[in-house]
Amino acid sequence: MKTIIIAAGYATRLYPLTENFPKPLLKIGDSTILDRMMADIDAIPEVDEHIIVTNHRFAPIFGEWKSKSGYKKPITIIDDGTSTNETRLGAVRDLLLAIETQDIDDDIMVLAADNILDFSLRGFVDYFKEKGTSVIMCHHEPELRKLQRTGVIAVDGDMKVLEMQEKPEKPVSNWAVPPFYIYSRKDLPLIRECMDHGCGFDAPGNLAHYLTDVTALHAWPMAGSRFDIGSMDSYREAVTRFS
Repeated sequence: MKTIIIAAGYATRLYPLTENFPKPLLKIGDSTILDRMMADIDAIPEVDEHIIVTNHRFAPIFGEWKSKSGYKKPITIIDDGTSTNETRLGAVRDLLLAIETQDIDDDIMVLAADNILDFSLRGFVDYFKEKGTSVIMCHHEPELRKLQRTGVIAVDGDMKVLEMQEKPEKPVSNWAVPPFYIYSRKDLPLIRECMDHGCGFDAPGNLAHYLTDVTALHAWPMAGSRFDIGSMDSYREAVTRFS
């Protein structure tokens, strides 16, 4: 299994901190946002490589980070060639770039790089092996306002995904979808073809939404909580909470 970490954004809501520096490498206590995730996934036996997709401006910074990291599994840094927020490829096209340039023929765990989790992704990998399908993560969200700003799924009694909505006005359930996915090797051809079938390219949830209609997916209720660092206020809160 390869991990593909999407870290190509410019995080304009965190300027000036991220104007010339990648958000995933901001310090939270004695670590960085990215290193907190990497320490967990590097210890998962099924994972044999980490692939990080970033933009042209930040690629040298990630290269320097890689040279100083001490993880067991190899790390590949991919420069997606973009230099501005306006010309960014979007998460789905960054994922496709990783699959094609690295000639991947394996299961892939796709992760957004700007989140802190208080649980291990080990359980997510175990769930993927148990179900035998591609899987997405989900969590119960009681607030309508928050459901209207994210992906939302309807599931059956076995947590098979029946429907996925993107930022719905009228959510079909309280199951929200954070940006964490494991896609089966057998679904890679569908991923490669997604852009030819109208899949959106900006948010990682666009791909999960597309795949829901063409293959079987199951949803794993996350085993703890997730802290999304999307603004200066949330960054300050994370520093206070996790330092």
